[in-house]
Amino acid sequence: MRTYAGIPEENATLENSKVMLVTVPYDGTSTWGKGADKGPELFLDASENMELYDIETGTEPYLEGVYLAGEVSENSSPEAMTEAVYQKTKELLQNEGKVFTLFGGEHSVSIGSIRAVGEKYENLTVLQLDAHTDLRPEFHGSTSNHACAVFEANQKHNLVQVGIRSMDAEEAEYLPEGRVFFAHEIANNENWINDVLEKVSGNVYITIDLDAFDPSIAPSTGTPEPGGLQWYPTLELLRKVFEKCNVVAFDIVELMDSPMAKPTAFLAAKLYYKMLAYNNIYNNN
Repeated sequence: MRTYAGIPEENATLENSKVMLVTVPYDGTSTWGKGADKGPELFLDASENMELYDIETGTEPYLEGVYLAGEVSENSSPEAMTEAVYQKTKELLQNEGKVFTLFGGEHSVSIGSIRAVGEKYENLTVLQLDAHTDLRPEFHGSTSNHACAVFEANQKHNLVQVGIRSMDAEEAEYLPEGRVFFAHEIANNENWINDVLEKVSGNVYITIDLDAFDPSIAPSTGTPEPGGLQWYPTLELLRKVFEKCNVVAFDIVELMDSPMAKPTAFLAAKLYYKMLAYNNIYNNN
């Protein structure tokens, strides 16, 4: 039986786990760098090769349990994939007191999971760390395209965008007013983390596109954009979000296979594990 990060089986059952992890190896709508369908396997492999003691928090997060809840492999169409992720998420959310997590795959995989989480939790804030706004109503004939990843979330929930540095002109009208933190503004604002925290409250879904990070530390993504977020400030933001809010779900997407995939895969593995650590300390669902 394969377990997350190779942890002991007693820490990997649904009954004993505080966190549920679904993988979605989907890359059906990406338009430039392909290979995000290999992201989940790269992430799981890297996770099996990291130390399980977290120095910052002085904890071993896996002891709270992580249940590998299976893979959503539907790829016949973007819409079918979105529906399959929605149904899988909805099914797992019936398990009370557990945090839902997902690893993609391109960013379109988040549409279905945010939809299901939003149906269960009222007053949901969706915190998006991303280089791109992903606010197109539809793209290439589909509303389940990666370029539309948070359009629905913006219509239904309190969307807060962090790290944005690339968008299309048509998306400007959909920007959540006062809740977009552009990368060039973050670079010149020492108080940006507190500014973000003022916009985030209550139940929170965190969606992290790895291209939010600067390509100097996360090069293997579908569209690496210069001028991105750095490691420690991002962790500080995430820790404070977990401390302030009730994080009910999170996902990490857009890890792409490439000759330089390992550093980004290891960053993704560490990022997920850090979020487990913060969840265990602050989040008592």
